[in-house]
Amino acid sequence: MKDLSHLWSRRYDRELSSTLALQSEIAQEIAGEIQHALGADKFAFTAEPPRRSSTSYEAYDLYVRGRYFWNRRTGDGFEQAINYFQQAIAKDPNYAQAYAGLADSYILLAAYSGAPPAESLQKARAAATKALQLDEGLAEAHTSLALITENYDWDWPAAEKEYRRAIELNPNYATAWQWYAEYLTWLGRFDEALRASERARELDPLSLIIAADNGMIFYYARQYDRALTKLNAVLEMDPNFSRAHRVREVYVEKGQFAEAMADIEKCKPLYGMAWYWSTIAYTLGRSGRTAEANHAREEYQRSNHQQPIDPAAMAWAYAGVYDKDHTLLWLNKAYELRSNAMTALKVEPGYDFLRSDPRFQNLIHRVGLDVSSPDR
Repeated sequence: MKDLSHLWSRRYDRELSSTLALQSEIAQEIAGEIQHALGADKFAFTAEPPRRSSTSYEAYDLYVRGRYFWNRRTGDGFEQAINYFQQAIAKDPNYAQAYAGLADSYILLAAYSGAPPAESLQKARAAATKALQLDEGLAEAHTSLALITENYDWDWPAAEKEYRRAIELNPNYATAWQWYAEYLTWLGRFDEALRASERARELDPLSLIIAADNGMIFYYARQYDRALTKLNAVLEMDPNFSRAHRVREVYVEKGQFAEAMADIEKCKPLYGMAWYWSTIAYTLGRSGRTAEANHAREEYQRSNHQQPIDPAAMAWAYAGVYDKDHTLLWLNKAYELRSNAMTALKVEPGYDFLRSDPRFQNLIHRVGLDVSSPDR
């Protein structure tokens, strides 16, 4: 790939009053030239300024910084994003987008850092509600509310209505399409999910999280070769991007256990202890190394004695050795904690050994994943 450094040093002379339009223009031009340098024939990129922005440039600058750290998809990144969004709100208490950013950060914090879901949920809902009070027509706020409704309330029809409302308000908001694609994936509507995901990629072709989520749709759809290609492409761009390291699960389904174990060790610094050991236990179990898998699970319990056990992580560890009773025991504990790991139950290949068990079907029903599609 040729040197693109000239793009970042180019001068853009415009009136300061048109800062947001300038930002859109720069994003459009740089992204287009990057794609041209990569040799693509066509490139769909729609970068438009936010529907509503703060009247304070300082607040807007803090908001952009917050979104940068939010996009890193790490526990530390979300903490930094929360700090920037709170600073933006302090500068401009009526800044609806900053409240939406705050909501998005709290929504994802629990999943990436192990923070208590109930505490994060309360803060996320309050921030999303405030954003909508300030601007009912803000697509970002409706998208935040949709994810809360999906991940924690498990009210799937209501969540879909919020996603559709967000997309209606701003069809060019990539995150709305990305999260709607994820929502469709959880319900097993893979064709629709891929169409929504591709739309998100057209709108934000440089997003690592959108590209990684696109690859995960193929994993859940049992198209493992395509999932492997997609996720490895993301890792080539950023070897430390945690979401793409779920390629390990693709390797397991393909029976490539050595590759899965190598990936787990490679990204050990990106894990919390719970998921590091449970993933090792799961992979060893699936490879038939039951005694070693049990040892890894016990190691997690020993090393984590000062912290509460993550029930979703324990369920995953037991799933590796096909222990139905203990997997269901811990999945039900995860259900009681409103763990967002519940959203993938219907489509997760790792739980296929439970599909015929009435207890598992009952759990899927309680999470609401047997909901039918709404009228269109």
